[in-house]
Amino acid sequence: MQSNIYTDLAREAREINPDLPGVTEQEEKYDDIEISRIEVESISAANTLGKPMGKYVTIDAPRLIERNTDMFKKVSEVLSQEIELLLPEGAAEGGVLVVGLGNRYITPDALGSRVVEKTFVTRHITEHLPDIIGEPMRPVAAVAPGVMGTTGVETEEILRGVVERVKPAAVIAIDALASRRAGRISTTIQLTDTGIHPGSGVGNTGRRSISKDTLGVPVVAIGVPTVVLATTISQDTISLIASETGMHKEEDRMLRLAEQVISEHFGPMIVTPKEIDTIVSDMAGILAKGINLALHRPYFSKVEELMA
Repeated sequence: MQSNIYTDLAREAREINPDLPGVTEQEEKYDDIEISRIEVESISAANTLGKPMGKYVTIDAPRLIERNTDMFKKVSEVLSQEIELLLPEGAAEGGVLVVGLGNRYITPDALGSRVVEKTFVTRHITEHLPDIIGEPMRPVAAVAPGVMGTTGVETEEILRGVVERVKPAAVIAIDALASRRAGRISTTIQLTDTGIHPGSGVGNTGRRSISKDTLGVPVVAIGVPTVVLATTISQDTISLIASETGMHKEEDRMLRLAEQVISEHFGPMIVTPKEIDTIVSDMAGILAKGINLALHRPYFSKVEELMA
């Protein structure tokens, strides 16, 4: 009974459809970090997975829950390398617009704005104070446009205006995601060259995407799961009980009952850990460091000194 499971993660969608044709997958391990690279190559596979055709990279680092600073640095470095691989060739030295999506006033949705706060922005320096730099530097701008509920304007509309004015070679968009496994909330990062499709992970379709199709420039999306649907937790729990007790014949009935109880008493409830403030703060730092390294690698120390 998987039909009502929503997820923003391509790797989880692939796990539900492991034998689906039109999808290629590669995995590698770097110390305690697992990297999965999935490419959706056909329209039929994209429709089945609910993910646009393109590349999806998942970085899984279970040891992030230990909050070890060395692990934070290691994940940031891996993230920076993956960002560089996903950025199109034309954006290798061109300007980049970093976009923090979500609602800054709701902690599980504030990841994007927190990353923007820590991003090294240099566009104003390269344009107005080039003598201070003394060497070529990538112009980077950043914006956190908020959500339609507080601005009255679709995020995609705001970004189209900013892109038209700033003319970046590429956009890096950061957003909070939904997962079907609570254990991924503090340990997983997804990157994709397909952009962002707001609300898809919790069944909220119909929103305008943040992608090359809508903005006119390549969009690399980076996301971290911060929420899960309550129904996915109950489904995973019942599946585990059935596996441990051998009650597989009763699994579908128990799943239906659990979904019915949650739907009747709680509705489409979304849950997040009580440590979400710490998780968002930690992950924002990891993502910002990875983005800063990727965009300013040749002169990172110089930029870091300027931003201090």
